Amino acid sequence: MNLQCSAYIATSVDGFIAGEGGDLSWLDEANRLVPEGEDCGFSAFMDSIDYLVMGRNTYEKVLSFGGEWVYTKPVIVLSSKFVSIPDHLKDRVSACSQSIEELCLKLANQGARRIYVDGGYTISQFIDARLLTDIELTLIPIVLGKGIPLCNGLHQRQELKLVDKNVYDFGFVQLKYEIDYGS
Repeated sequence: MNLQCSAYIATSVDGFIAGEGGDLSWLDEANRLVPEGEDCGFSAFMDSIDYLVMGRNTYEKVLSFGGEWVYTKPVIVLSSKFVSIPDHLKDRVSACSQSIEELCLKLANQGARRIYVDGGYTISQFIDARLLTDIELTLIPIVLGKGIPLCNGLHQRQELKLVDKNVYDFGFVQLKYEIDYGS
């Protein structure tokens, strides 16, 4: 299978992707530091993917923001439970209960070259399955102390290889790692 599975996610310096109860207000505050027109490479990353794969909790969090759906690429929501998809999103969002191995094989067979894996638990599942190929972390200059950790539910230790870095004048640090599963 020749499918690149990539994560692109922001964390606090102490490794949380959300505060207590899934609070993301700290990200809104951090985004005010970013100069207008700067997106820290997110648009280029999104242009490079074919599908976005996220867990049900991440999907429900994005839905809770209200307003217009922000993703133009097809979104697949992983869940073993029923996922409610509003009618206006049914052409862009689908639910999947199959294993991530089966999903990746299916997407690769359909011609997908790269997917975006989002959500702490989903990222951990991809690492545990030895399918995540790379991760781009944007460290936000805040310490939350409590919250939802990046690798929530990871079952194994995993080595990473730093392949790129970028330090922004407004305090963000971006680190890109390849995942080294060894032989």
